[in-house]
Amino acid sequence: MIGVYVKNLDGVWFGAACAEQRVFGTSFTTSEREALRSLLDGIPFNVPFQVFSEPSAFAEETLVSVKGVYDGKNVSKNYSLAAEHLPAYTRRVLEVASLIPVGYVTSYGSIAKAAGGGPRAVGNVMARNPFAPVVPCHRVVSADFTLGGYGGGLDVKLEILKREKQGYGSPQEIPVGSRKLQVFPVEVVLEKRKTVTGLH
Repeated sequence: MIGVYVKNLDGVWFGAACAEQRVFGTSFTTSEREALRSLLDGIPFNVPFQVFSEPSAFAEETLVSVKGVYDGKNVSKNYSLAAEHLPAYTRRVLEVASLIPVGYVTSYGSIAKAAGGGPRAVGNVMARNPFAPVVPCHRVVSADFTLGGYGGGLDVKLEILKREKQGYGSPQEIPVGSRKLQVFPVEVVLEKRKTVTGLH
C-alpha cells in the first residue's frame, strides 16, 4: 500500500508518495489539489494507495527533505526512489539528472550525451519527472543557458536556482559510466537572464 501525503510548509504544498521506506513520487506546488494530482499521476496504476491526512514519520522526513531541496539546500537523501515501474530510458535520464549538484546546471543536450537519446527526449522525461524537485529537473536548462521549460513555471524555476547559487566559478565534468555529464555554475544562467531580459 502506497501512502500519499501532502503538507503545507511555509505557504507551499509539498507531497510524497511512500511505501516501506521507498518514495514513489514527490511534488510541490501552491495548491493542495495540484500536489495530490501530481503524486497520483506518478503512482503505478496497479498498486493500491491511500491518501492520509497525517504523515507517517518516514513521510514527514521525506517532506522536510523535499522542502530542503526547494529551499536551495544541499540535502542528502536517506531514502530510495522507486522507479522500477518507469520505462528504462526514463530511469536512465532521471539517474543522470540526479547527479547534477546544487549550484550547477546542465543542458538537455548534455544529459542526452550522457544518457543517450536526444535533447527533446530528455525534455519529455523532465516534463514528467515524478520526483520533482528531488531529481532536480529545475537544474536542466537550454543549450544557450536560457531557462527552457518547467512544469512549475519559469518564475519558480528561476527562484529555486537563485537560492542554489554557491559562487562556483568553473564548469565540471561528472563521470556517468564511460561518458561524462558537463555541468556549469548556476551563475551562468542568472547572468544570461540579466543580459536577455534586463531583469535581476
